[in-house]
Amino acid sequence: MPSAQSPALRADVGTRSPHTPLRPVKPLRLAIPLVVGAAIWLVPAPAGVSPDAWHLFAIFAATIVGVIAKPLPMGAVTILGLVATLATGVLEPEEALSGFSNTTIWLIVVAFFISRGVIKTGLGSRLALFFVAKLGRSPLGVAYGLAATDLVLAPATPSNTARAGGIIQPIVRSISSAYGSEPGPSSRRVGAFLTTSAFHVNAVTSAMFLTAMAGNPLAAQLAGDQGVELTWGLWALAALVPGLVSLIVVPLAVRLVYPPELTRTPEAAASARRDLGSLGRLSPGEIVMTGTIVGLLALWTLGDAFLGITATTTALIGLVVLLVTGVLTWDDIKAETQAWDTLVWFAVLVMMATQLNALGLIPWLSGQMSVIVGGMGWTTAFILLSLVYFFSHYLFASNTAHISAMYAAFLATAILAGAPPVLAALVLGFISSLFASVTHYSSGPAPVLFGAGYVPVGAWWRTGFLISLVNIAIWMGIGGVWTRILGLW
Repeated sequence: MPSAQSPALRADVGTRSPHTPLRPVKPLRLAIPLVVGAAIWLVPAPAGVSPDAWHLFAIFAATIVGVIAKPLPMGAVTILGLVATLATGVLEPEEALSGFSNTTIWLIVVAFFISRGVIKTGLGSRLALFFVAKLGRSPLGVAYGLAATDLVLAPATPSNTARAGGIIQPIVRSISSAYGSEPGPSSRRVGAFLTTSAFHVNAVTSAMFLTAMAGNPLAAQLAGDQGVELTWGLWALAALVPGLVSLIVVPLAVRLVYPPELTRTPEAAASARRDLGSLGRLSPGEIVMTGTIVGLLALWTLGDAFLGITATTTALIGLVVLLVTGVLTWDDIKAETQAWDTLVWFAVLVMMATQLNALGLIPWLSGQMSVIVGGMGWTTAFILLSLVYFFSHYLFASNTAHISAMYAAFLATAILAGAPPVLAALVLGFISSLFASVTHYSSGPAPVLFGAGYVPVGAWWRTGFLISLVNIAIWMGIGGVWTRILGLW
């Protein structure tokens, strides 16, 4: 055996990093979900609820509180919840791991890979420059140019944070700086307006497509657990009219309540044209990426109905095209950490929500809630449920956590109250993106854009509340008429 000073032992020691700091869990933040979970676990199950359902609810509630408190990253928190279901015997291994085979989850994971190609090829930046060059002669025009960019990219970019932070925010910062608008005293020149408009537009585009925000497929899955099927095409069609109206009205509303000091920005359009010219012609990668997105949109819209090709299969076909053509490499796929992270937390949350429904907890909870709205007509009851669901987002720092905690119960209650199931599922699904407008911590894009420093907290909240009212009026008013025309109620 080699001595303590032998070369072999010294070489082995040299491969380790004794000074690498540990990053343990944050004790206080971990204690909060543990206390919540233990408190629910120790309370006897209500009449009509099985012990297994109640204990799973305790673990689920602790997991959701953990996602909000963030003692660890979201994926790690959900793994703790997964292990808890196994260690306590509440679920069998095949039940606890069932979420990882869910096709809806793989749709969103593959869409993350595809969106990486948009950024890698530079197609996203080119689109932003194109629209700003065409529309950017005024701050409002720049806002519409950025809105058009967000709209085009949204169907193939499930990370609304990537759209906001990787594509939109750099353009906002560049234009703002060009006009001497920096965080602080000069922020109102143009930077505050563009930042605010971009944030609220992002919430709208996230609501318009099933693949535009990571939480949307979760809502669709929870609706499917209750027998309500939401396809990619149906979601996009139902959101089309209210979404386009919101994209027109929201920048105008932001200008009205939080106007920029500048009224003209001709240099923004000129600068975008110069930058666009310096890019030259479309690269082969951009051409392939454009063709792939067009093909994906066509198959997502028509493939399931006419060709029998599911949305997940379509996404996988698009990924294969990008791999075969070299737009993406396998190293790109391995490096897309947000996709793999989403796979983990998404699978666990879907599994828990599905099992809660199967064990009878969601039907029981919706039955209790329906007693409250039982004396109302379904229209009044559904409007009340929608408003409570919307404004309860002040309590959440994540769209996904909010959807996981409340969507299934509110949908079941709405259906029990008499609301048309598809209409109820879609409206609550749209709200699951739109409610992100309320605070500076509401969703991934919020801290990215708020963190730029252009908008004070008070202004952010005031504007957010007013834009929330605008969106509610549009999506319930015009959206209600549109869904009526579509025959959804």
